[in-house]
Amino acid sequence: MQLKGSQIVVRTLVEQGVDLVFGFPGATVIDIYDALLDYQDEIHHVLVAHEQGAAHAADGYARATGKVGVCLATSGPGSTNLVTGIAASFMDSTPLVVITGNVATEHIGTDSFQEIDITGVTLPITKHNYFVEDANELAHVIREAFVLAVSDRPGPVLIDVAKDVQQAMGTYDPARPVRASEPRLTDVAQLDAAAACINACHRPLVYFGGGVVAAGAQQEVIELANRVDAPIACSLMGLSAIPTAHPRFLGMEGMHGRYAATMAMKNADCIIALGCRFNDRSTGDRTRFGAAVHIVHIDVDGSEINKTTTDDFGIVGDLRLALGRLMPLLDQADHKGWSLLVDKMREDEASQVDRREGLTPRNVLLAADESREPDSCVVTDVGQHQMWAAQFLSFSRPRSFVSNGGLGAMGFGLPAAIGVALATHARTLLVVGDGGLGMSVHELATAVSVGAPVTILLINNGTLGMVRQWQRLFYDKRYVGTTLAGYRKTDYVAVAQAFGANGMRVSSLADLREALGEAAACEGPYLIDCAIARDELVLPMLAPSGGLDDIIVEVEE
Repeated sequence: MQLKGSQIVVRTLVEQGVDLVFGFPGATVIDIYDALLDYQDEIHHVLVAHEQGAAHAADGYARATGKVGVCLATSGPGSTNLVTGIAASFMDSTPLVVITGNVATEHIGTDSFQEIDITGVTLPITKHNYFVEDANELAHVIREAFVLAVSDRPGPVLIDVAKDVQQAMGTYDPARPVRASEPRLTDVAQLDAAAACINACHRPLVYFGGGVVAAGAQQEVIELANRVDAPIACSLMGLSAIPTAHPRFLGMEGMHGRYAATMAMKNADCIIALGCRFNDRSTGDRTRFGAAVHIVHIDVDGSEINKTTTDDFGIVGDLRLALGRLMPLLDQADHKGWSLLVDKMREDEASQVDRREGLTPRNVLLAADESREPDSCVVTDVGQHQMWAAQFLSFSRPRSFVSNGGLGAMGFGLPAAIGVALATHARTLLVVGDGGLGMSVHELATAVSVGAPVTILLINNGTLGMVRQWQRLFYDKRYVGTTLAGYRKTDYVAVAQAFGANGMRVSSLADLREALGEAAACEGPYLIDCAIARDELVLPMLAPSGGLDDIIVEVEE
């Protein structure tokens, strides 16, 4: 059938099962918005306050569901405002389809009003991108974009559509929703040798990242750890893949990871790495990492093998397929000595626990954890509060922890939480700092307008806490550019109320529990302004340029 290009865009999105689109209109997408009106019973548009919020909200939606998140923006500043959100999803391997409008094809290259080469701008931060010049190609391009976004290593795909193409007539033939390409295991040559290495080791560690979440391989991870009698640790992106309470799970490893997890990484003689990148936050000084350890690295993206570490055995392919082939080759192990050493690491970690009373980071997060439904989602912004959430909150199902890791984009939290809440139709806990909230506070308008059930737990220390922590520990307490309270004494509860949300300022744990109870009973967003001391630290911490053995567990005043 013949349809306008704008109608083909929306019709194909509906065909692919898209129920939410996050966006902000403008001249070069007004035709797509006009078409959205015809399909408003099938696809809901969420008007954000800023295009960056659209990308982050779509990202949150995708992380919580495993489906493709979709966002829409106009040309020029509309599309460039998406760039941070696209980069955030690219670095964390989140499937997005990003649709932008552009000026008419006859004006391309003339520096016309709000023209930008957004495909050129985003080339390094997308899996693929398209500039569509023919309305007859629209349905095919959109379907292909959805396949690319979720296949192999997921990621964002951008489609830039010229305005005249949206207005032109083109052919649309209905089709079924596309599927990801079939999982592949492309490199199995080292499976036997990898299994022999694992069977011969005495101190194995199963270490995984966000690839396990993407592949749905959480059960295989547990089965592997049971087979080789190994503790389990993860990166920030791996959190929630297996239950926090699992007896083998040590938690997040790395710069601000749990002590036992990091020490297990340091003392292991074989690391079985699954769907992880071994970035600098995990390894510390790479010249001192892995010298005395064998690494068996399995990843769907072959470029990750040997990228940052020297991997003894690299296996490229789908994690579930790879582990299915590896498991029968492994002996049932019993590493009693290693288990005792790991238990000692756990005891050492327990002795380091901050047991102070009052509104300490640990007490605040534990109170929040007690108040939430066990399988509900947690979203964080970026900073100290993010690390405290990773250390102290518990998770019982995959995709219940949403945080921006690779790019570390402050301002991610609130719009991502809106996307998560709308995707799950359940109350979502957002843990955010005053610095990060300041970068996206305008999205409170979005949260209120759509009634997003988000509990905003503002960890308010009046400073850019993570940078201040570095200034304190490594720059002789030369504090510059990090103190917020001295010149911006924002009443965040009043701000929330001005947007139409409810909130409470708390000064004790009793107040906090009362506020959390009120938030749980609230239908829309609810902000809790929780003041903590300015110089609270995230510990443990790996010293900059240090190795895993340089871990800092306490700081003298």
